[in-house]
Amino acid sequence: MRVVIAEDNALLREGLVLLLRSAGHEVAAVAATGPEVLPLLLAHRPDAAVLDVRLPPGFRDEGLRAALAARERLPDLPVLVLSQYVEQTYAAELLGGGARGVGYLLKDRVGRVDDFLDALDRVVAGGTVLDPEVVTELMSRQRRGDPLEALTPREREVLRLMAEGHDNATIAAALVITERSVHKHIGNVFLKLGLPPTDTGHRRVRAVLAYLNA
Repeated sequence: MRVVIAEDNALLREGLVLLLRSAGHEVAAVAATGPEVLPLLLAHRPDAAVLDVRLPPGFRDEGLRAALAARERLPDLPVLVLSQYVEQTYAAELLGGGARGVGYLLKDRVGRVDDFLDALDRVVAGGTVLDPEVVTELMSRQRRGDPLEALTPREREVLRLMAEGHDNATIAAALVITERSVHKHIGNVFLKLGLPPTDTGHRRVRAVLAYLNA
């Protein structure tokens, strides 16, 4: 796997390079500022991009903007965004439009090597991955009248694991239920969130977006 990294913190940047190389991946290029990112992505056309949300010179959302601009030019580019904090607006914008092959992780997750590499693999495979802490915080912000209120506790558990990027088999194992039960719960989630059956390719992503738009 060829990866482009954008991270302004030198220690974390070099740590990511070493981690990815030790896992057998190629680091095609690294960037330390926002303006560097898009040209590098277009020049190298990597298999994945790992980007910090906030980069110099403004330390606002330069990494996210570069990711969104890159996906306009390279629609299938898998993007894994790293952030120091849970920032709902950034997560919603990244996942907008039924996007696939995207992930949003807190930087603490990088230190959990297996979790980080697993998330990157799932994003490259076309999955959508949200950090468990992001999901937990978004769930805690639910307000009255949100569509999630219609879900049962079990359906909310299933949706939480979907948001973390897990497939049906992993969800079944985590909840100690059958895959058939997981499939039924997911169907109920889609129905209660008003997701049309004709949108089967993106319904998992749109269900995740219910967390962000509620």
